[in-house]
Amino acid sequence: MNQIPTSASSTAGLRIAVVSASWHRDIVERAHEGINTELARQGLDPAATLVHFAVPGAFEIPLHAKKLAESGRFDAVVACGLIVNGGIYRHEFVTSAVIDGLMRVQLDTGVPVFSAVLTPRDFHDHEEHRSFFAAHFVKKGEEVASACLATLRGLRQLQALTQ
Repeated sequence: MNQIPTSASSTAGLRIAVVSASWHRDIVERAHEGINTELARQGLDPAATLVHFAVPGAFEIPLHAKKLAESGRFDAVVACGLIVNGGIYRHEFVTSAVIDGLMRVQLDTGVPVFSAVLTPRDFHDHEEHRSFFAAHFVKKGEEVASACLATLRGLRQLQALTQ
């Protein structure tokens, strides 16, 4: 049975677009720290691998992800956002639209799309929650970067097997 290569050489030359919502920017951009840390841990230079794009809110992420995927310049797209419950149904609507949109982009373009768009049931704008979610976004950044690299390695292996 073939193993998925895990060396940095199996991910050499990757270009990853990161699209981040600006709503709660100070929390959401903490995911960038985690992404950078994980890429470096796996032997990649984040500055050479990542291109960051900011959008106003989470609802705008799928269209940007689609345009970036269709550009042919990126091997993957990572989405980062925080969709909070404002006490009305809009929270569920936005969450569903964003997550469904990201999956559609991935399936329509063949470019992997990863989500670090968090949709907590409860978020209150006070220091305890802000601190918790800021730290949580760092962890989610690490996890999404790890999943991204593993998927891209796997896709490269599939491509090599089918040629």
